[in-house]
Amino acid sequence: MQGELIVSELVRLALTDPRSLWVLLGLAVGMVLLLLAVNRIPLSYTLRNLSLRWRTTLMTSLAFTLVVGLMVVMLAFTTGMQRMTDGSGQPGNVIVLAEGSIDEAFSNLNVEDLGEIENLPGVRRDEAGQRLASRESYLIVKQPVPHPKPGRSDSRFLQVRGITDAAIAAKVHNIQLKSGSWFSAAGVEDRSGVDSKAAPAIQAVLGEGVAGELAADRTPEEAAAGKNPHRLDVGDRFRLGEKDWVVTGILKSSGATCNSEIWANRAKVGPVFGRENVTTLVLSTADADAAVQLRDFLKNNYAKANILPQVEKEYYAGLSETNQQFLFAIIVITTIMSIGGIFGVMNTMFAAISNRIKDIGVLRILGYARWQILVSFLLESLVIALLGGLLGCALGSLANGLTVNSVVGQGGGGKFVVLELVVDANIWTAGIFVTLLMGGLGGLVPALSAVRLKPLEALR
Repeated sequence: MQGELIVSELVRLALTDPRSLWVLLGLAVGMVLLLLAVNRIPLSYTLRNLSLRWRTTLMTSLAFTLVVGLMVVMLAFTTGMQRMTDGSGQPGNVIVLAEGSIDEAFSNLNVEDLGEIENLPGVRRDEAGQRLASRESYLIVKQPVPHPKPGRSDSRFLQVRGITDAAIAAKVHNIQLKSGSWFSAAGVEDRSGVDSKAAPAIQAVLGEGVAGELAADRTPEEAAAGKNPHRLDVGDRFRLGEKDWVVTGILKSSGATCNSEIWANRAKVGPVFGRENVTTLVLSTADADAAVQLRDFLKNNYAKANILPQVEKEYYAGLSETNQQFLFAIIVITTIMSIGGIFGVMNTMFAAISNRIKDIGVLRILGYARWQILVSFLLESLVIALLGGLLGCALGSLANGLTVNSVVGQGGGGKFVVLELVVDANIWTAGIFVTLLMGGLGGLVPALSAVRLKPLEALR
């Protein structure tokens, strides 16, 4: 039970308190170095026994590889999600939703109330004197996948954000384009001079993540004809909501929730999906302190509208509730698998001791103390664990940079996002410490049983 609590606390520290995690690893490495320093039985003897039992050593090490590798991948997921929510929102922005709304998708603001709010003294102006306030409509749209590949769903949920003024929204959200340009004021492609009866496509700016997701729908021929084989690019087209859409730009959005969003003209988005209301008002202030002051004023002193103001950073931090659920699952899974790893190395070391009872007797007769034999067997257990644990960390690190789909949200709300897995030094630290912990706990009981053997009885 104590071991389970230790492992659970370790995984929690991996994301919430990296400094403590490094301290624990330092203590563990210090203990290993101390064992090496006080060891009197030649290390070559330990390594020779491992090589003679290479099949058993390999199988036990692979168990550690599985435990640590899976833990590294799962922590990479939660770290990527945490970085994404941390990287979303501006400290100086205030996001205004309708009162009682837990998410943008459920909000419905009264347009008549917005003008006065936008002109409050705390709202910043740009160089031209325009208020930096962005009216937006956030929608979640179900899209059939045109060419579903084996193993992929035949539909997906996409985030569409209708923007009233692209130039203002770019300044409010402090976001730039990686390529292309913003959609025009009309919001649709200019087909003047083109002899075609087809309706003009809606112009859209895509986050890098959703551009990659939509690119996966293309046939090999369509992919070959596109500018970029990995994602949609400027000029590419896609189908959504019974309308054709054309990409005018790609957001520089990696590491933020807008990485998974489609931005378009709000006046064009609303009629397509039957929702023309404003869901979100984002106000830009001078700094984080000014944002807190404006939020407090709207919450406590502004009674003309039923609104829910939040500092934008706090709003996105609240979306990490899903991450906490994943973290709890990781703690449970890692604890269970670690217990299996501990029993695995125990079984291996008990077998090694049963095969080397006479060796232990000879060592005692040669003058080696009980504690020296204990140290030798502990080091043997740690070597087995480290072989598998380091390999598990290395294999798990192959997931670094991969993109996956997930949901972030709170209280029943959620955003469908494309996030990047991140394997950092803290995760390696967690993996190595779990390895040393399992190796030490798994080798301790067999080592204690070995030192209790009496020399003459061992030689019989």
